[in-house]
Amino acid sequence: MTDPGIRAERGGVSPERPSRYEFSTVRLTFRSGGERCAGRLYRPDQPADPPLVVLAGGPIGAGGRPLSPYAERLAAAGYAAFSFDFRHTGDSDGDPRNLVSPARQRADWEAALSGLHSRGDVATDRTVLWGVGLAAAGALAVAADDPRISGVVAATPVLSGRAFLRERGVGFLAGGALAGVRDRLLSAIGRPHTVPVVADGVDGGRLALVSTPGASRAYRDLAGDEWENRTPARSLLALWRHTGNDDRRRPTCPVLLVGGTRDDVASIEAAEDAAESLPDATLVRLPAGHFDFYDGDAFDRCVRHGLAFLDATVSR
Repeated sequence: MTDPGIRAERGGVSPERPSRYEFSTVRLTFRSGGERCAGRLYRPDQPADPPLVVLAGGPIGAGGRPLSPYAERLAAAGYAAFSFDFRHTGDSDGDPRNLVSPARQRADWEAALSGLHSRGDVATDRTVLWGVGLAAAGALAVAADDPRISGVVAATPVLSGRAFLRERGVGFLAGGALAGVRDRLLSAIGRPHTVPVVADGVDGGRLALVSTPGASRAYRDLAGDEWENRTPARSLLALWRHTGNDDRRRPTCPVLLVGGTRDDVASIEAAEDAAESLPDATLVRLPAGHFDFYDGDAFDRCVRHGLAFLDATVSR
């Protein structure tokens, strides 16, 4: 699970993030589908066997770097937090880059858990999954099949790739299907076809996965200057295949859903429907947009609700 020559970075939390514990960080890797996935474990100096929170996700088609502040806050509160990048994104391997595949993301969740559960320095019998955006769907699916999972936090959840695409209308769906098929055919001869991950507004978005006002700037701020705004068009096909109802089972563990009432990427209605269908779910509505959950008041409130959920679900 650990890279040879990994360095541990001792650190604390900045003054604006009140903490009770100092924590160390170490870079970890694991294999999923034959490829290397990378993440970072944030471990508090006490207790000796802290409960484990596994985080993944962020803006669709980008890496999990925006989740580092979440992991820091959790570690400062006494929880071990492992934040990792899915294959094809961030610091993880996998070509083509920025490929969005809910099926692969679920496999990455499972591979991450397998690696973490082989460690002896975290309480793997008290594990909570924390999925942001599309990753929330994978977290719920894994929890439905893995009795070791004690709870799930689903923040700004995109629970169905198909429903996510349907919001864009019939014209977008038709164009996306053609682009996806074109990509599959051309990729076979080494000429993949890509579409933008993000664009501002419907008119400029064409076949971008995310096309809402201000989205481009938010991605630049969150993903960094080196991130490339393109994804294989087959990502559209993968999202269409993802209905969110692939498994008849639902997680029986406690679930916290946190959505924004002004979210124009992941509708609060979907989170409300999920809360109604799950046997043990709590829904928190925050007056925030989709990208507000990575900084500022919405981020802080989401963390506070998450910590209250963790305190009630897994004891430290």
